[in-house]
Amino acid sequence: MQPILEIKNISKKFRIQHEQQPYLSLRDSVAGFFSSPFGGGREGVEDFWALKDVSFDVYPGESIGIIGKNGAGKSTLLKILSKITPPTEGKIISRGRIASLLEVGTGFHPELSGRENIFLNGSILGMKRKEIQKKFDEIVDFSGVEKFLDTPLKHYSSGMQLRLAFAVAAFLEPEILLIDEVLAVGDAEFQRKCLGKMDEVSKSGRTVIFVSHNTFLLSSICTRGILLENGEVSSNDGIQNVINNYKKSIHKSEEPKNYQQRQLYKKNKKIIINGISFLNNNNENSIVFTQAEDIKISVKYEISDYEYLYDKIKFSINMYDTNGVHVFHHNNNISGNYFSDSVIKENNELYCTIKNLSFNKGIYFFSVDIVESNRFMDLIENAGTIQIIEGKLYNNKQNVEIGIVCVDGLWKI
Repeated sequence: MQPILEIKNISKKFRIQHEQQPYLSLRDSVAGFFSSPFGGGREGVEDFWALKDVSFDVYPGESIGIIGKNGAGKSTLLKILSKITPPTEGKIISRGRIASLLEVGTGFHPELSGRENIFLNGSILGMKRKEIQKKFDEIVDFSGVEKFLDTPLKHYSSGMQLRLAFAVAAFLEPEILLIDEVLAVGDAEFQRKCLGKMDEVSKSGRTVIFVSHNTFLLSSICTRGILLENGEVSSNDGIQNVINNYKKSIHKSEEPKNYQQRQLYKKNKKIIINGISFLNNNNENSIVFTQAEDIKISVKYEISDYEYLYDKIKFSINMYDTNGVHVFHHNNNISGNYFSDSVIKENNELYCTIKNLSFNKGIYFFSVDIVESNRFMDLIENAGTIQIIEGKLYNNKQNVEIGIVCVDGLWKI
């Protein structure tokens, strides 16, 4: 079968200006131009490759998920596929009509009404007027903006613009539909409708390329995945294998954080976090814990201003899974362990023991922060990572691996 899209050795270069140029008058600018043989120096200029030699084929009817960390090159790739920006190197061979939904309101005119924008956007997508008229009622019904159809788009909320933009892109039946994280703008009901429509589009034989950090959505919609790392394709496989590789990439073992660099945060701060570590039941440092095992978290801190440190200090810990789901929040006030300023000043380390960690197997990461009188003093968002491996939670009972926690229950008839 012939690919509907061929991405061949695509690279994209951007030029970054590091130094902020001072304001110059017209006379200074002209003088500077003639004083340099090339019309100005190159100081502070760096070439940044957002994409490097990206190649893969897309076949008709495929649903492909593109995933990667922020800055990996996902949106740049979609903009090149949409012909919004050209590649620096490489080429793309397309054998179908492409519709893209990359940003709210892309291809819409704010001064035109919703009705006029449907026809405008359809024309941009290469649709004939009769085709647009045929789908017009379905577009309006799906978008839910019938009441405001003749209102200028500039008066629409971002959610209303998104509804209309997605409806146009999905219902005008392009062979290839490109969708970025823009769906996150919509409410839960609209997201559900969009997912159903995307699934319908892919099952009808059309191609969907979907960029998202939401691994649940990707696994629900897509059959194949592309993992981008630093602008390069690091994995091209079945969607679940790619998601697993993505999770490993964002939570792989790293060198301990150089908390000494955080001394820069001392300025204008009374207290800062210097480190976090995890201890097992034997009081040993570890990042691997079994299910139902207690976890002891050590938080080291340093005080730079003793005179103005008050006793309303709160230490907080948050735990997340690899999908970004907030598993729990805990702080010393919740447990009733209030610390006086004298105790805090006399020490530089505190401990929090989380009892009976009944979570399913997987990778989890923590953030830690310090708050004084409802004001953040310091925060480390990705302070540490642990792995939970299988352990017997209940005697002679099967552990369930679905969801975040493994619970016990009593069933009766």
